[in-house]
Amino acid sequence: MKVLAIDTSTYTLGVSLSENEQVIGEYMTNLNKNHSLRVMPAIEALMKECEVKPADLDKIIVAKGPGSYTGVRIGVTIAKTLAWSLNIPLAGVSSLAALAASAYFYPSYISPIFDARRGRVYTGLYRFENGKLAVVEEDQNLALKDWCNQLKELNEEVLFIGQDVRLHEEAIREVLADQALLKGEYASSPRPSDLARLGLHEPAADLHSFVPNYIRLAEAETKWLEQQRAEK
Repeated sequence: MKVLAIDTSTYTLGVSLSENEQVIGEYMTNLNKNHSLRVMPAIEALMKECEVKPADLDKIIVAKGPGSYTGVRIGVTIAKTLAWSLNIPLAGVSSLAALAASAYFYPSYISPIFDARRGRVYTGLYRFENGKLAVVEEDQNLALKDWCNQLKELNEEVLFIGQDVRLHEEAIREVLADQALLKGEYASSPRPSDLARLGLHEPAADLHSFVPNYIRLAEAETKWLEQQRAEK
């Protein structure tokens, strides 16, 4: 089974091609540039280099969020369009899970972090069990301080992973001290090949109802809804 995986949910743009569990090719950049102008050229270049034609693909896997609202929307839209036009299955995988999967040698809890501004983060809690990534706490958006206080009760070491961890390092240390592992031994960017492995055996999504998992509304949408309620 040949699989194309797409992740545009953060600054990292990632595309991979794999056949079953074997990575054929992988493309990654970590640039603050418009993903909408770069995703399709990246896909086309990778497929050409790997001598894979669109008709050879058996499945599309996409990082469905949370993350950048615009970035997640771009990736999901492209993935849905490709799956529909090629008449092949589409599977969505948590963007946070894809990040957590990059720490596959870590033996304890893993907390992937995306900054959500104003002291809040997108995060979840994961760990590897029998070689597979397991969800301990579902993805959520909450105040970082509340999250750290919750993790403190585990009384076990927690690996915080992601480029945005550096924004919150002081606050994490303030609550968790040495219980938090913030060192740089592990990758801080999600790899599309990990995304592909996570989604390989996921059931196909319904193309018509599949939508990004933003977890919460964009700030503009929230303000619009508040205005609508006030007017009523």
